Amino acid sequence: MIKHGEEFQREAVRIALTSGLPRKRVAADLGIGLSTLTRWVSLHRGEGFPTSPDADLARENEQLRRENRILKEERDILKNHRGSVPPVGEKQLGAILWREGSGRWLFGGV
Repeated sequence: MIKHGEEFQREAVRIALTSGLPRKRVAADLGIGLSTLTRWVSLHRGEGFPTSPDADLARENEQLRRENRILKEERDILKNHRGSVPPVGEKQLGAILWREGSGRWLFGGV
């Protein structure tokens, strides 16, 4: 087993935290195991290595894409069921719709 020096470990951790690359890729590029790199990161994390702005933006972008996908799915579900199920607070009575809170009857489902 190769014993890597402290400087090599710190540099590996810096690359893992700031490059924006997956740790598996960083470990392979450096010729070390993923579990070794993960252990080094946990040992040296508190030493103030800044994260890459690109990595932060990529993480935020992925989170926003996930939220956008969920919102689109919810919108599509509501759009597809709009004619068959009245929204909360409304009761369908044939062609007449009673909108609670407004005190109004809507005719023709409008």
